[in-house]
Amino acid sequence: MVPKAKNPGARPADAGHSVDKRSRSKKAKEITTGGKLGLENLSDGGHAGPIRIVVDAMGGDNGVVPNILGAIEAARIGRGKFQVLLVGDIVAIKTELAAGVGEKEYQEEDLEKYGVKLVHASQRIEMHETPTEALRNKRDSSISVGLRLQKKGEAEGFISAGNTGAVMGASLFELGRIEGVSRPAIATFMPTELGGCIVVDAGANPDCKPHYLLQFGMMGASFAHYVFEKPNPKVGLLSVGEEASKGDELTLKSHLLLSESGLNFIGNIEGKDILKGTADVVVCDGFVGNVILKFAESVVRMFYGSIKRYVYTNIFGKIGALLLKPALKKFAKDLDYEEYGGAPLLGVNGVCIICHGRSTAKAIKNAVLVAHRCVSHRVNDHIKEQLSNNAKESKK
Repeated sequence: MVPKAKNPGARPADAGHSVDKRSRSKKAKEITTGGKLGLENLSDGGHAGPIRIVVDAMGGDNGVVPNILGAIEAARIGRGKFQVLLVGDIVAIKTELAAGVGEKEYQEEDLEKYGVKLVHASQRIEMHETPTEALRNKRDSSISVGLRLQKKGEAEGFISAGNTGAVMGASLFELGRIEGVSRPAIATFMPTELGGCIVVDAGANPDCKPHYLLQFGMMGASFAHYVFEKPNPKVGLLSVGEEASKGDELTLKSHLLLSESGLNFIGNIEGKDILKGTADVVVCDGFVGNVILKFAESVVRMFYGSIKRYVYTNIFGKIGALLLKPALKKFAKDLDYEEYGGAPLLGVNGVCIICHGRSTAKAIKNAVLVAHRCVSHRVNDHIKEQLSNNAKESKK
């Protein structure tokens, strides 16, 4: 459970959500020195028993190679603290390994060396397929097989860069929901001036009720606290104004529920506050959250395109770019989705990480590390406790 705020529902000192300058400076330094997430810090976190993470070898737009490389790299970093199960067509996986994959030219013997186990799945769900039909007709798909391993207790986490709808549908069918959760939600990490925030929901629930958003705040706070180590995370409700009276009916009712919860709820925030880092957890419905996510992706592409266009117009621009190259590299790292791995589907009775379809080996590796941290820090147990305590409080 996330530690309760000393003054639940309290607003920041002023309407502008001011942040201490020393804190901002410290966080900025943390970002530029690469200390934002620290996913490779594999602390135990209190989980008892083995940790086995399934990687869907057949998911994604780039074929099996990134998934193979990501699985091996994650297992190599893990050094025995967890095992990776690579689920997919074994013939296709071994064919790639026989040719040597990646710069280090990993081969089949490297799987055993780093503790990666192959699990066969004869079918693959393609990106263009309708999730419900694909799950019904392809019971031996890598997505279904991988999630069934978790259902049977033979794995503790699952990641996939495959068909998002199929991953969500199979997760609900195979794993079910945590007791008390109305709707699972996608929580995505977004870089900010102060390090980063969690946006939840990022696309799973376009139509929401107020108590859904309350639960999104609780699940997001638990994830931010135990995975990204944010003490007493600040929860903000995305609206069209900071005042409690601003917003549609959903926002107004959600604001009331969040303000009465034990969360460190700072009230409404506006779109401009997201990248400022005003809140650690940004709560919104899945329609708005997905629009924010896609818009942010387009801004990053436009930014890079503009820099290239302006830099190469004359010799002075090229010289300036050369001098700024180290800083630009660090900045690019902050904006790189691969650094954050994937987005967890919070609320399912297990650990499921949804990765970008274009995920590289680096993104897959980091998604495995995020899954490990979710399991090792017992995020689902904390979510369950948070929901249970809130239910008891609401009955008083």
